[in-house]
Amino acid sequence: MKSFLGFFVLGCVSFCLAQGPAPIPLWPADPPGALGREEKDIPTLTPYLPPPERATGAAVVICPGGGYATLAPHEGDHYARWLNELGIAAFVLKYRLGSAGYRHPVMLQDAARAVRLVRARAGEWKLDPGRVGIMGSSAGGHLASTLLTHFDLGNPGADEPVERQSCRPDLGILCYPVISLSGPFAHRGSRDQLLGKDAPEDLAVALSNERNVTSNTPPCFLWHTWQDKGVPIENSLAFARALREAGVPFELHIFEHGGHGIGLGTREWDPDKRHPWTIACAHWLRQRGFAR
Repeated sequence: MKSFLGFFVLGCVSFCLAQGPAPIPLWPADPPGALGREEKDIPTLTPYLPPPERATGAAVVICPGGGYATLAPHEGDHYARWLNELGIAAFVLKYRLGSAGYRHPVMLQDAARAVRLVRARAGEWKLDPGRVGIMGSSAGGHLASTLLTHFDLGNPGADEPVERQSCRPDLGILCYPVISLSGPFAHRGSRDQLLGKDAPEDLAVALSNERNVTSNTPPCFLWHTWQDKGVPIENSLAFARALREAGVPFELHIFEHGGHGIGLGTREWDPDKRHPWTIACAHWLRQRGFAR
């Protein structure tokens, strides 16, 4: 009997681990701008919390890439597990997509709400509301850089406590990001999914985030590869140049090798094949008081 109970408990634990963390809807009722009530219409946040003995109290909201048409799992779950190794709580955002009929500003609303929600529930998760960052890859990097340059400080008079919170991230991590939606280095696929194929040029210019950096933009870590054929390195270079001109601290790494969408190094979870950017970023996060 004891042996049976032992196997039963072990089986339950393995099942729970296989299922992974449970996602949390960003809004208690229908999200603003919802087109329906299917899974694709419900943005969520999935928490990955580090062991209490390793936790630093810092948190990062993660925006996976996918051209605003899909969400790449290895740029969500993998990043979250890596951040947990550094003692950082991670929250993977499932934002609404152009492929499901959504257009700007819905995606930005989802990202802003995610940061507000983490701050609103910081006590429950034992987090410091003053150390909440945002991270994104490719089109997820565009979404992250949009919030980094289009945040607000919350609505003190809002009835809902979450909406009273600031959505300004305390730092940003941008991995081979789409930054520009206009000009020779724009990523047309992301632009079409975010804005629609017939969007006016002035809207694309307004959401080319190198044009929106100010001295209030949070510090950023950026990395890209010279071999990236999907999103040209000029996107990261332009954003870094804008940060420099605005006097915002940043760290920029351009690596020669690695194609677009490599995540931590490979699309499979393999700690032995981590790309060097992970070492540089971990060091930067320690310097900023986020990581162990």
